Amino acid sequence: MHPNTHLTYCLNVHPGESWADNLAAIQTHTLAIRDLVSPGKPFGLGLRLSHQAASTLSHPETRTTFKRFLHEHNLYAFTINGFPYGSFHTKPVKTSVYQPDWSTRERLDYTTTLAHILAELLPEGTEGSISTLPLGYKFSSGSTVASTPSNEMVIQLAECALSLHNISQKTGKVVHIGLEPEPDCLLETTPEVIRFFETQLFPQATPHLVSRLSCTRAEAEALLRRHLGVCFDTCHLAIQFENLSASLVRLARHGIRISKVQLSAALEVIPTTAARTRLLAFLDPVYLHQVKTLYLERYADLDKALESPVTPDDPSSLWRIHFHVPLYFEGDALLRSTAKSMDAKFRDQLSHLPVQHLEIETYTFHVLPAALQAGGVVSSTVREYEWVRDQLDRPSS
Repeated sequence: MHPNTHLTYCLNVHPGESWADNLAAIQTHTLAIRDLVSPGKPFGLGLRLSHQAASTLSHPETRTTFKRFLHEHNLYAFTINGFPYGSFHTKPVKTSVYQPDWSTRERLDYTTTLAHILAELLPEGTEGSISTLPLGYKFSSGSTVASTPSNEMVIQLAECALSLHNISQKTGKVVHIGLEPEPDCLLETTPEVIRFFETQLFPQATPHLVSRLSCTRAEAEALLRRHLGVCFDTCHLAIQFENLSASLVRLARHGIRISKVQLSAALEVIPTTAARTRLLAFLDPVYLHQVKTLYLERYADLDKALESPVTPDDPSSLWRIHFHVPLYFEGDALLRSTAKSMDAKFRDQLSHLPVQHLEIETYTFHVLPAALQAGGVVSSTVREYEWVRDQLDRPSS
């Protein structure tokens, strides 16, 4: 692993919406994980702050106390998951996780609040990243007609980039956000991301910033490219049957910043009757588990896919399911994982790009079948760290 790489796990795996909940999870679970994977060394945090928690941590006294805690325990924060605005555990989330979307002032204000918090927590010389939703959900309630990114979303992102620029000017800390492509969202594939950046974001946001800053077009576009990019989630893009190394190359070729890479894996099955029976254990009322087939047919959720007709045992009927499974999960004859898509070419390409932030993200731990929760979240997360380090330390060819 490159010495300048910051590796963490996303704290969205720990239930809790308040800042008190978040801090308790760090004290109870994160310190235990730190002691097992990086004893005596600085340990980076991948915070997940809801709107409620961010509002609390935005108070100077609370933030000062937390900064003291970080120093005392040899911890530092360098990235935040700013995707879920509200509740993310225990009660149904489903499509509500995409609200408020990037057409709203609430999403802009929430994200800039996170940026101010992160800028103050960042160590000197370390950039900060914030992952956020891919603009919004592509399908309105009950509709099968896909919507497209709106002009309002572009302007909101331009205003966010301007806020991040102002933070940088004031504090010297660079914070960037990464739109995180996800199945059935306005941005779900690498081509959609590139199309949005090149045909909407840069053409429309650049003149907006020229007007706001009285700067040149080149300066405005450079500002946008510095502060707006992509959170590259390996689970989400594998569900789209993308070649991960090729996707990295395409984004880099188009000058789109990869703000951070989330290392995660999806379920993969040939949907035979036996496999469908096993998948019943993965049905849960909390999260949305979109399903894509090899030919990119879509099912909005796993229960919908399981209601579809059983097809012959044919590899062309392969399903990939948006259910994050532990990276070390090897599967069996019926259930597999997309972790294999993080192959030598992907690792090699990753090592040649200026990507410094890596984040393990298996937020579904508490809704996994009981057998996959054996040993608890600390043990599972430690095993994921070991898996990642083993993969990244392997020769690329």
